[in-house]
Amino acid sequence: MTLAEIKEFASFPAATQRYIRRSLDIGLDRDDAMARWSRDVVEAASIRAQARLYRALPQLRELVPDDSGLDSVEPFLAPLVTIVAFDLGQGRLPSFSAVRFLYERLIGAEVRPWLPAAFCAAAALPHLHPELRRKLLQSISEAAATASGWSNRQPAFFPYWVEKVEPGQWLAS
Repeated sequence: MTLAEIKEFASFPAATQRYIRRSLDIGLDRDDAMARWSRDVVEAASIRAQARLYRALPQLRELVPDDSGLDSVEPFLAPLVTIVAFDLGQGRLPSFSAVRFLYERLIGAEVRPWLPAAFCAAAALPHLHPELRRKLLQSISEAAATASGWSNRQPAFFPYWVEKVEPGQWLAS
């Protein structure tokens, strides 16, 4: 299964791969995201905003509803939609599969049943350009939107930043 996850990640565009790694660094508190990912003041501002929103992730991990009881949905789904809407607004997650890949790692496998609803709600918000909304909403398959069950297997592959190595450099050591 790890190989399938690696293959899926490799199928995403380079900008999506970069954004997922950056988001995992911020959301999982892996490294200094500002130092690693910020290339200019605009990206620095985006990273700061993302870090502010991602502060809700530890609480969201605790609030994932066990069932479809409506009383437990609002405290979980409302903040999840807000965070997904931010990520979609960055323009680097072009499909449901990219969002699913990221959020399975940020929150865990237990988020899977809730991702179609959060994605569709966030993708339909008016802050996104109508053409982007159309592309995003068309990216979710009928099978993903209407699944009757979800795997509870936790993801195994967590993409990480890898420093470039010049050809022949690894031979010198």
